[in-house]
Amino acid sequence: MLPTTSPPMLEPASLFRRLAAFSYDLLLLAALLFCFTFIVLVVRGGREIPPGSVWFDVCLIAITAVFFAGFWTHGGQTLGMRAWRIRVIADDGARVDWPRALLRFAAAVVAALPAGLGLWWSVFDARGRGWHDLWTHTRVVRSEASSARATTPPS
Repeated sequence: MLPTTSPPMLEPASLFRRLAAFSYDLLLLAALLFCFTFIVLVVRGGREIPPGSVWFDVCLIAITAVFFAGFWTHGGQTLGMRAWRIRVIADDGARVDWPRALLRFAAAVVAALPAGLGLWWSVFDARGRGWHDLWTHTRVVRSEASSARATTPPS
């Protein structure tokens, strides 16, 4: 009989922590998209970007996808997730790779479309997974403190 390894038992992140981390991330992402837009305006000599410019919309979506997927593949945490001590892992406990992270981003967009129903699903799932987690075999779990803080006794 082959030995099987079961995924580590980690506490699922609550919906509150997930939403709080996402709120932090939206602030960072808005600043990043603002900087990109500013650079585009400077390069265009101050001329406006015509409404409905497909290239610009694609750039904004790509920046957003790379923002989330990049953080998920490097430590499993966006900056907001780090602040709220949660992280994304594969169901088997492994790190999330680029294909899975990009698929997770796309699945999260789809899960958010029907009034966020796919995201709220995590309240009803025993392991706290939203539709995008179920579809991509990932989960968001509580993590230990990112760095141990040394305490110095008072002098």
